[in-house]
Amino acid sequence: MSVSFLVRDREPALAYLVRPPATDSKPTFMFLTGLASDMMGGKASFLDEVCTREGFGYVRFDFRGHGQSQGVFEDGTIGLWLLDAVAVLDRVVGDKGTFLIGSSMGGWVSLLLARAYPQKIKGLIGLAAAPDFTQDIKAQMNDRQKKDLKKNGFFILPSDYGAEGYKITQDILDDGEAHCVLNSALQIDCPVRLIQGKMDTDVPWPTAQKIHDVLTTLDKKIIYRAKGDHRLSTPEDLDVLQKTVMEMAG
Repeated sequence: MSVSFLVRDREPALAYLVRPPATDSKPTFMFLTGLASDMMGGKASFLDEVCTREGFGYVRFDFRGHGQSQGVFEDGTIGLWLLDAVAVLDRVVGDKGTFLIGSSMGGWVSLLLARAYPQKIKGLIGLAAAPDFTQDIKAQMNDRQKKDLKKNGFFILPSDYGAEGYKITQDILDDGEAHCVLNSALQIDCPVRLIQGKMDTDVPWPTAQKIHDVLTTLDKKIIYRAKGDHRLSTPEDLDVLQKTVMEMAG
């Protein structure tokens, strides 16, 4: 597949890959990446292999400021990345019922998307889903980071996935507050599966239980990985992911 670009008025163009379902009876899955990740990552590519083999439709894309999409990372916010996901859902996936697979930040956006478009979303898989992570960042900021944020409008959040870390702006922190989902009932009626590593140092494993508790759907389940970390990318983790996809597909 070659990368296509979703061109929008006054918004950054979004890079995406789409694989149509083999038949009308086959489901479509849409993958939403984590913060500063991209659609060419290991889990995204693994899911492409699974969907190809099973004849499922599959859509993956880069949020603005990520991967091959236009835009600057530090200009992004949860609300703007949600708008990106909405654009892909509307203009690339179309009206067919879709299963969402959201990794880390993509899990937060997936929850927001499923709540906003219940008629389009048939199910959701969260991989170390990280809703409300901006609140965690604010709570853990040190004095130097607070000083940098006040002076420069951003600070560098260290990351295990890149020496440069993440530029965290005041905008992303403020916007995150407007999109938090864990403080009240989360109206989602489709099946939800949460895959969470017990060894995850980025998203504490009790987060999965918090998500589970606020979801209104009765069809919800947490799948804990005793040795799983935030990446959830070992062969054993990917096997669990594949089985969960097949369960969702019916």
